[in-house]
Amino acid sequence: MSPGENERLSASARPARARSSLRVARSVAKTRADALEAAPAPMAMSPEHDRAPQELVAGDPGAETGATSAQAPQARHARICVVVPAFNEARSIARVVERLHLSLPDAHVVVVNDGSEDDTARRALRAGATVITLPVNLGIGGAVQVGYRYALRNGFDIAIQVDGDDQHDPSEIERLLAPIREGRAEMTVGSRWLGRGDYVATTGRRFAMRFLARLVSWRTGATFTDTTSGFRAVGVEGIALFARSYPTDFPEVESLVLASRNGLRLEEVPVRMSPRGHGQSSITGFRSAYYMARVTVALVVGSLNEQRPTEKEAP
Repeated sequence: MSPGENERLSASARPARARSSLRVARSVAKTRADALEAAPAPMAMSPEHDRAPQELVAGDPGAETGATSAQAPQARHARICVVVPAFNEARSIARVVERLHLSLPDAHVVVVNDGSEDDTARRALRAGATVITLPVNLGIGGAVQVGYRYALRNGFDIAIQVDGDDQHDPSEIERLLAPIREGRAEMTVGSRWLGRGDYVATTGRRFAMRFLARLVSWRTGATFTDTTSGFRAVGVEGIALFARSYPTDFPEVESLVLASRNGLRLEEVPVRMSPRGHGQSSITGFRSAYYMARVTVALVVGSLNEQRPTEKEAP
């Protein structure tokens, strides 16, 4: 075959490859959209089944209608929803769920299984949690938003976010709840740097945390010490906001700015946290520097966009 014929065949194949790539991209986008629609509609349940374990699969019609082996609890019986995003946390998830049930026996624990490749879902289910399994890994932002949508659709008053790696102590949750219950805040964040406990971080990581804290404080006008903390709670306003819109790239940091911009009162509270029990953070070494650069750009560009005049305001 001549070079000219090869070139013509290659050119004729390009549209087919492009169409195939477009179909794949659309399929992935649809899967992600289906995953964010995972939370079932509210259904009545008797009080004795408030904590009955159930497993939902995002994108499954049964998850949309609440047609599961055990339905979602009626709001008046379980007003607090604990959202636990988890990706490959089989070694710790059962202990996390069990500790949550001991500290908050009336709360409804929802583990959002973010496309795990291990048996995170099975262990969480056996420990007594409701499990929402996502067909793909959405990352922490997408997984948490699924949990907030679940809380919104089932009429919970407070949603608490707890990591699945057992760093957060459930006995400290009452500290997060107090400002919300007393009407002082609509969102609380647990800080490991306010003198409670003896959490230790490397020098580089501590510097990065302080830098981000100052950056968020600049954006919000409030004072923060631990902007990367995933140990937090929100009231009904926060549930509605985060169910509708939640950051995907840097969710812990950007969600504070989002909450502040939407008028939520934020308060940091001192809490104890434990070092990671197994594995390691995904934000280390070069990835840490990359993360810092990207989140800085995101916050600065966001600030510039807010200050940009509209067409009517422009001179």
